[in-house]
Amino acid sequence: MRPLEGFSVVELGMWVAAPAAATMLADWGADVIKVEAPTGDPNRYTLRHVGQDIDSAPPFETDNRGKRSVVLDLRSEDGKDALERLLERADVFVTNLRPGALERLGLAPDDIRVRHPRLVIGTLTGYGWAGAERDRAGYDVSAFWARPGIAAMLNPAGEPPPGIRPGLGDRTAAANLVAGVLAALLRRARTGEGGVVDVSLLRSGTYANGNDLALQNFFGKRGRTRPRTEHESPLYNSYQAADGRWFWLVGLEGSRHWPGVIKALGRDDLGTDERFATGKARRGHVRELIAVFDEEFAKLPLAEWAERLDAEGVWWAPVQTLAEVSADPQAEAVGAFVEQPGMGDAPPLRTVATPVGFWGVDEKPRAGAPTLGEHTDEVLGELS
Repeated sequence: MRPLEGFSVVELGMWVAAPAAATMLADWGADVIKVEAPTGDPNRYTLRHVGQDIDSAPPFETDNRGKRSVVLDLRSEDGKDALERLLERADVFVTNLRPGALERLGLAPDDIRVRHPRLVIGTLTGYGWAGAERDRAGYDVSAFWARPGIAAMLNPAGEPPPGIRPGLGDRTAAANLVAGVLAALLRRARTGEGGVVDVSLLRSGTYANGNDLALQNFFGKRGRTRPRTEHESPLYNSYQAADGRWFWLVGLEGSRHWPGVIKALGRDDLGTDERFATGKARRGHVRELIAVFDEEFAKLPLAEWAERLDAEGVWWAPVQTLAEVSADPQAEAVGAFVEQPGMGDAPPLRTVATPVGFWGVDEKPRAGAPTLGEHTDEVLGELS
């Protein structure tokens, strides 16, 4: 039995964040009804938005598997009435519409709670429900990466921010929303009352950036993001092997890992070099030490360094391409990927699993993503 079997979820969401949260709930057994406008979730057409003449939408399928799609026009009385009847039967309502849009639809959390006091309401916004900017459009790159300071910390000060891959912040916020919803369901089991779970991309981003913001708040200035050739800990830095492969040394405890690294390099002489003999000395000569490491690691391919580093108990990790991740036997072993049925007549899709596993529970998705309005008649028939 999946953990959320018997629970009913209504999702009024689009793009990634709220749909991804609802997909986790669906994977864990909940009956998730995805309410869409007649035009559908815009993420259905994600590749067309960037100019590709392709109907397939693997990102949409990943974030919407296992749901039932119902098309409702919430500007009409019939659509509003149908949604109200769905909420009456539901345990959870998940949405990422902006506060103003929900208020105009009569779906602000305080309004819903009057009509459905046992309902757990999970809202995922860009900038929250308070403040002058609560209705600003909040996408992943703006509200999670840019506004909370994460993008500014990825490169050294003065350099342009790097390109940001889509969806990382959305899925972080989605996991936060799921955690909050489950906590609210536990409270409801004790008290009989629902509640509101308020998650924003901005607050999720400031939490994710907590180390640097803690230092900023304490010292009144930002920590330094250094070029890799000047990193303050050469044992916690990236290097390139002879075959062009990059990898990271992960020697967080410098003095503990130092003997193993120089032994793997075959450079015991570095241990007696006064520039590098102690942690303090190494900190004062990072450029020189990184230059030595660069020269040494460029002599052998990564496979040989892997054997040497492992033999000496040195912590390291390859910088993998997406193709390598997809074929990584360890990722496969931890259940990082699943195969789900295709949407409509599409073939099965191999995609990412949710980040949590339950021992003894079949994690295979029960259904793929629904076509637009696929279950409208079925779900509305259940209401009569």
